[in-house]
Amino acid sequence: MSSQPRSRLHARRPLWLALAATALSLLFAAPAGALSLVPPKPSVFLGVSDQGSIEAFNRFTEQTGKHPALLETYFSWGNSFNKAFERWRETQTRPIVHISTQNAQTLEEIITPQQIALGVGDEYLLQMNQFFASHGLPAYIRPLGEPNRCLNPWAGVECDGTLKGGEYSTLWYKEAFRRIAAIVRGGVSLEQLNATLTTELGLPPLNRPKGPPPTALPPAPVSMIWSPLPAGSPRVKGNFPGNYWPGSKWVDWVGTDFYSKYPVWDDLNKFYEAKQWKNKPVAITEWGVQDKDEPQFVKQLIAWIVNHKRVQMLDYYQGFGEGNTYELALYPRSLNQYRKKIRRANFISYAEYQAGLLPPLPPKEKKASK
Repeated sequence: MSSQPRSRLHARRPLWLALAATALSLLFAAPAGALSLVPPKPSVFLGVSDQGSIEAFNRFTEQTGKHPALLETYFSWGNSFNKAFERWRETQTRPIVHISTQNAQTLEEIITPQQIALGVGDEYLLQMNQFFASHGLPAYIRPLGEPNRCLNPWAGVECDGTLKGGEYSTLWYKEAFRRIAAIVRGGVSLEQLNATLTTELGLPPLNRPKGPPPTALPPAPVSMIWSPLPAGSPRVKGNFPGNYWPGSKWVDWVGTDFYSKYPVWDDLNKFYEAKQWKNKPVAITEWGVQDKDEPQFVKQLIAWIVNHKRVQMLDYYQGFGEGNTYELALYPRSLNQYRKKIRRANFISYAEYQAGLLPPLPPKEKKASK
């Protein structure tokens, strides 16, 4: 323990820790409802996708020369957050939580958009609310990303361009997103929540088959990201981003994905300028270099972000599995360009709320030797 006077220790406290304390007091003093968790302008949070290990995160940090503030983890519906929580804490990152309705191993569909909207998945949404509220962990919740990409089971369109309709209609997608936001955000009594679900949205009340419903939901420090593709795949009537817009009340950030293989800048500009979400912060929830080295694409994307002030999140998709072609290290000129461009001070390495806030994990028990 240091013998320095207490007042001197306090005076030497790092600036980011002081900011963290102030930010947290403001965060939890805020009324229940939407939280944006947006950094001060012109700051941009850097992020990277979660490859399932701290070693992979540290390797990306070393390669790029900057610690990502965010770690995007992909979950199948119903998956636990406990193992990912260890990585978020040890890497001192704020999580982006993408929720899929597809089993990652079997690729089978777990739940449909209509079923989510009607309350079949409420138990999982309650678990999500409780997890982030109990840990006091600020997080970005990204449910059912890329709904206008036909390869996703929750998409509203087939790959031949025909609309699915039925339980996969854009109406049910929007209602599912609204229900997710209402429950996961929490901060309301059961009576208030059910009034929102039934009276405002015309949906069934909270459904909890595994026990009595809670009398109230705690406020979770989460921010909802809605993230379609800039124009849709395929580009057909009824599959553009606006067809899936849940409404401003339910969305805190608008996000989109943009890859070097499909650099349609006109679509990206139109998405950014759309009137429905003109006042929302913008996230590039996935971006990546694929198949060949594209340093010019990296340079152009960073320049575009710098010139579009509402863009305040940039998350690189590293991919995973055998045959992965997204790892940035595969493209040395692109990696060098990215490393050089993110030296700007406005590209933030740590999210104030998370960095240094949580205590270290307890050491793992050693197995007794035989």
